[in-house]
Amino acid sequence: MKLTTKLMAFSAIVSASSASAVELEVMHWWTSGGEAAAVAKFAEAWDASGNKWIDGAIAGGGDTARPIMVSRIIGGDPPAAFQFNHGRQAEELIEAGLLLDLTDVAEAEGWADIVNPPTLLDACTVDGRIYCAPVNIHSWQWMWLSNGAYEKAGVPVPTNWTEFTETAPTLQAAGITPLAMGGQSWQQNGAFGVMAVALAGEEAWLAVNRDKNADVVMGPEYARVFEAFGAARELSSGLNVQDWNQATAAVINDTAGAQIMGDWAQGEFAVAGEVAGTDYSCLPGLGEVAILSTGGDAFYFPVVDDAEITAGQKELAAMLLSPPVQVSFNSAKGSLPIRGDVDLTTVNECTQKGLDLLAAGNILPAGETLISPDTTTQLNDLMTEFWNTPSMTPAEVQEQYAAIIADAD
Repeated sequence: MKLTTKLMAFSAIVSASSASAVELEVMHWWTSGGEAAAVAKFAEAWDASGNKWIDGAIAGGGDTARPIMVSRIIGGDPPAAFQFNHGRQAEELIEAGLLLDLTDVAEAEGWADIVNPPTLLDACTVDGRIYCAPVNIHSWQWMWLSNGAYEKAGVPVPTNWTEFTETAPTLQAAGITPLAMGGQSWQQNGAFGVMAVALAGEEAWLAVNRDKNADVVMGPEYARVFEAFGAARELSSGLNVQDWNQATAAVINDTAGAQIMGDWAQGEFAVAGEVAGTDYSCLPGLGEVAILSTGGDAFYFPVVDDAEITAGQKELAAMLLSPPVQVSFNSAKGSLPIRGDVDLTTVNECTQKGLDLLAAGNILPAGETLISPDTTTQLNDLMTEFWNTPSMTPAEVQEQYAAIIADAD
């Protein structure tokens, strides 16, 4: 009876949009082959409802797209919806009263009962009100390996980071770049975060990212990570690409042995027709720790002075979390759905590894939910400077990293 009442209440919320088609401009940064195939699932579902999805894709990734989106919003020309990572990226927009309160949608749809883990909904919540619709679980904690590259080099596919570094010289002798890394700064900082969890451990990573403990950055656990990151810099030499999906393409084409990248890389493997376990392998936690970070993407909706658009925004928010849309989108994206009551029996072995870790509770929060956007930008800039400056030592970057963490908010 309670659920029926909720559904009836929500039907009233969206009734205005049901009477006529609503065109909504949706901004996002999903422009690679796999990403475009995934976001098309959202567009198809929205168009099938009798409404119209106006695609506002921005190439270049989140660092390029977010300032453009914010400029549109504060400049008085907002899109109807936009993608951010759920976390702290929208804090200032919410505080300024520029984003639509979705609490009525969340309550009518029972989001508190279906969003798993609950921290994803918590990341959308400010002062008890919900401002975003989480659509997936993405984890940075992966390394993707080319089975073909290792076959060409005549060595087994590594099962952990140590074996990866041991096989690197053999790959290089075969003309294969061991580690694919693109030039965007978020890629270097993201890979460092994965290495920190795997090599320093969850406790040390949380002390740095959650507790902002600079002493831990300067301690022996993190010193090991900075040394390994310096070695990784050498293992990427010879591959000059900019975008993350270009680095993934090197793994797909067997010209690189591996890439540290989030599970969105699976969308690129899928578009290329690659089969998990046959053409490529995956190591959560670099094969060193069995853990999954629970970050991901969410959609926010700017406040607009148009009742029909507002009703359409709420209808879209509900649709994004509906079971069939969750399955179609996340299957294409390579991510995990935010609800556990959907049928995922057809997923590949890498996605299944992620589901198993999620079910076992082997999770930790995503960095963007703990670190402010300003601090993240500082760390991105520092780590890309190190990556592109061979004369910069691990000890030097360690000291600068500690100073940023000491001042982090």
